[in-house]
Amino acid sequence: QVQLVESGGGLAQTGGSLRLSCAATGSIDSRAIMRYYRQFPDKQREMVARITSEGVTNYAESVKGRFTISRDNAKSIVTLQMNGLQPEDTAVYYCNYLTTTTSYWGPGTQVTVST
Repeated sequence: QVQLVESGGGLAQTGGSLRLSCAATGSIDSRAIMRYYRQFPDKQREMVARITSEGVTNYAESVKGRFTISRDNAKSIVTLQMNGLQPEDTAVYYCNYLTTTTSYWGPGTQVTVST
């Protein structure tokens, strides 16, 4: 079992920044891919960013150049630095831990960007 504890999020102004963190505890597989998703009201979750254990990253087109995902493998923590926030970034953000056999989700954290 893996538990994901999320922190960060909250309220930001347009153009502002927020940082999300996700700490994984339990039976950690260091090869796991860590991902952040977000979900808008009445919409499916969409992937925002992902990072492999080797540090290879991928981003959704909508956040490229503004968001940065990073991870500390020793501490099993992944961080999503969000800069240049826009109202359309308002959503619930979820951390995801993915291996070839398992997938775990964090409880989600609200990010609200005001105009």
